[in-house]
Amino acid sequence: MSAWDGSPGSRWARGWRNGPTTWRRRSRSSLVRGKFPASGGFVGKPVYRRILLKLSGEALLGSQEYGIDDRVLADLSEEIREVTALGVQVALVVGGGNLFRGIQTSREYRIARASADYMGMLATVINSLALQERLERDGVMTRVLSAIEMRAIAEPYIRRRALRHLEKGRVIIFAAGTGNPYFTTDTAAALRAMEINSDAILKATRVDGVYDKDPLVHKKARKFRELTYIDVLQRNLKVMDATAISLCMDNDLPIVVFNLTRKGNIRRVVLGEKIGTVVRGGGH
Repeated sequence: MSAWDGSPGSRWARGWRNGPTTWRRRSRSSLVRGKFPASGGFVGKPVYRRILLKLSGEALLGSQEYGIDDRVLADLSEEIREVTALGVQVALVVGGGNLFRGIQTSREYRIARASADYMGMLATVINSLALQERLERDGVMTRVLSAIEMRAIAEPYIRRRALRHLEKGRVIIFAAGTGNPYFTTDTAAALRAMEINSDAILKATRVDGVYDKDPLVHKKARKFRELTYIDVLQRNLKVMDATAISLCMDNDLPIVVFNLTRKGNIRRVVLGEKIGTVVRGGGH
């Protein structure tokens, strides 16, 4: 049995169960929680052992205007399978914007914001189930954990259960956001990442990092290789919402913003390649 395998009895898994201090002492990786690797990492060896991948609902659209593109699911499933084969534990949070947008609907149709947000949470459950089906079709054992109880289709979110699934090598998908209105799936991603002791949040977008302007509109937009949490908040950069950024800042949780549409990028980030934009530090 490898010291880094995902089984509950592995030295790596025991390190997680015994807490962050033991993990820092026992880990042979250059990474400790809250620290982005200074070098590119060892060739072929992950610099992260547990990640939370944040996907927008729009990422599942592909070339469509609405719904879920099966080709996107297939590509995403293949990348996640490759990453888990490296021994990396993977959790996901997916938005619901491809099916429903709570704030926009609330304004357009005069639906109470809380009700619209709950409708949006249900959209994230639909996306989560679609991802689960595709992953398991490709041989990746997956569990959906919902913040809103719906036992017929998903497990209720329980932190210890989520950790147990990860230790067993299963991919977990957190559905229904935080379970509360007025909170985005960005905030849900930050919250869940901290609860499961994730090494980093991988924020998947349509562009290869964070820019000072929309690079899809402005050809001269300038890309940032690295930013502090304060930079993001003060410049009002559209990385994640302010609540999510503040949570990450308070807990020294790095965010890697990268282009999901380039095949293999999730694996590249996990292996320590310098792609995208890293948000970290400068919060205290």
